[in-house]
Amino acid sequence: MTLGAGEDTGVIVSNNGQRKIGVSKAQVPSAPSAARLPSPAAGLGYKARRAGARAQSQGPRTGVRMKSVLLVRVLVLLWVSMAWAEVLVQPDFDAKKFSGLWFVVSMVSDCKVFLDKKDHLLMSSIAVTAAAEGNLSVHMAFPRADGCNQVDAEYMRVGSQGHFRVPALGYLDVRVVDTDYSSYAVVYIYKELQGALSTMVQLYSRTQEASPQALKAFQDFYPTVGLPDDMMVMLPKSDACSSGG
Repeated sequence: MTLGAGEDTGVIVSNNGQRKIGVSKAQVPSAPSAARLPSPAAGLGYKARRAGARAQSQGPRTGVRMKSVLLVRVLVLLWVSMAWAEVLVQPDFDAKKFSGLWFVVSMVSDCKVFLDKKDHLLMSSIAVTAAAEGNLSVHMAFPRADGCNQVDAEYMRVGSQGHFRVPALGYLDVRVVDTDYSSYAVVYIYKELQGALSTMVQLYSRTQEASPQALKAFQDFYPTVGLPDDMMVMLPKSDACSSGG
């Protein structure tokens, strides 16, 4: 009995009636065609198209916003660089001569926190010690109504002598602008506080009474960095920190 050609039995019948064991064409797995194989490039193309679609949907607004933020940052950095470049440092600054006890007898600043509290501030003291590599170790004592707040900080030299930064206090730029070492010093500070940038100038005095020469040097300098007289305060004396000063 000969089976129909379309039936799959694995047995092939020859013309002379002999049976041979074999595999029919239906049982031989065919190699997958190239068109059916997954293409890595096609997958990447799909991902790229999706990313492109997202960029097109978000691009206009996001791109403009990012460009605006970058532009503002660049302008701020340029402004800061120009402002700093105009502030000179005491020539041939000597950290050892600058060491010792100073009183902060007057301050002026455009810092909002300072302006809100300036009428309640008291005279603070600063003990300076010359450290390695032109740095300064500074101990500050701030009198308050409820006692004395004391802070230690490292003034880290930046470039020339008399030019510092104080990361612990948010002081981005500190410069001893003018000093005679024996009676007064004018100190410029550019700082960041609570996310806001501001400029401050302090008048140091070796005694709690500033000399006329010291006051003139202070008052001549701070208008040059854009600080008006109504942002200035003369700090009253206090003995709240006298034991720790």
